[in-house]
Amino acid sequence: MAMTRTDQMVSRLRSMQAASPEIEASAIVSVDGLIMASALPAEVEEDRVSAMSAAMLSLGERISGELGRGLLDQVYIRGDHGYVILTAVGEEAVLTALAREGAKLGLIFLEMRRAAEDLALVVG
Repeated sequence: MAMTRTDQMVSRLRSMQAASPEIEASAIVSVDGLIMASALPAEVEEDRVSAMSAAMLSLGERISGELGRGLLDQVYIRGDHGYVILTAVGEEAVLTALAREGAKLGLIFLEMRRAAEDLALVVG
């Protein structure tokens, strides 16, 4: 039996998290702020993550363009308890990851870039 698109996306999110255990949660969000697939803990509200992710990506793209920094590659936010990292998946979606405090960001960025390339093929 063939996997649905959503199943393929969730599977890729889980493999990204397995490859980089410092990623605690992840989701793929449409640019209009709707969850497409997620591997989020039960206590995290998907709707809030999706709306905020889409808004941050949109704002990041505007800032990058307005200030002459070219096309946006990623947005990352560092807080007391870890990171929120957003990477574009083609032109229609955003890959959002929550990483632990003290995470090795270079490895996470690499794994997210690989996942985003694979997910772009699924998202279409």
